[in-house]
Amino acid sequence: METTQSTDISLQNSRIVIAGGTSGIGFAVAQAAARAGAAVTIASSSLRRVQEALEHLPKGTRGEAVDFTDEARVSTFFERVGAFDHLVYTAGESLFLQTLAELSIAEARNAFDVRYWGAVTAVKHAAPYLRSGGSITLTSGVASSRPLPTWAIPSSILGAMESLTRALAVELAPLRVNAVKPGVLRTNLWSNMSEEDRNGLYEAVGNKLPVQRVGEASEVANAYLYLMQQGYSTGQVIVVDGGHMLV
Repeated sequence: METTQSTDISLQNSRIVIAGGTSGIGFAVAQAAARAGAAVTIASSSLRRVQEALEHLPKGTRGEAVDFTDEARVSTFFERVGAFDHLVYTAGESLFLQTLAELSIAEARNAFDVRYWGAVTAVKHAAPYLRSGGSITLTSGVASSRPLPTWAIPSSILGAMESLTRALAVELAPLRVNAVKPGVLRTNLWSNMSEEDRNGLYEAVGNKLPVQRVGEASEVANAYLYLMQQGYSTGQVIVVDGGHMLV
């Protein structure tokens, strides 16, 4: 009988850096990775958010304030971190939604700086420190494939992240590079909306989905852990959307 060899990677005692790990998906990934036995470092542009997140994460979790649009600071951050196993990039501000006629080019460029160029900068300076068997997991979203009016900039950024994922998987091999593509979740991504508008969005979207609800960050976090642990996946964009792409 032919024997098979598992390529699954344990997260026990691995070192994971999560850019954007203070809230939303990133924070949920930090919680899940810590439960799996990993040593987690979270990073965010806000020291206050880092300190607040650390209060709710296991003892021993590290955190630093890092502006991922500042290449020099990103470089010195990874120098301090040293060798590690997995990079997760979920950093980004609230959604930037404007019609083309109303579009502020300066604000649109800033959105790209944080979400896209921040990811490029993080990967550039993290890659030399990633150990053999390590991985990079980026973040996209269903709007890359299912855009709505006012979503030109977010959809463009998310599409760029998916192309970046595939290109880096080729360039950085044998390091594995993947992305998670979530649907609508209850996170601070929507914090620029009023509570009433947010709840209305969750209800309207949830009612249209096959699962009849929007998702939670903790559910999507499992996809990031899967990609870190699954040693045969690279260049993949994993959709976790409650069936959004079907409807």
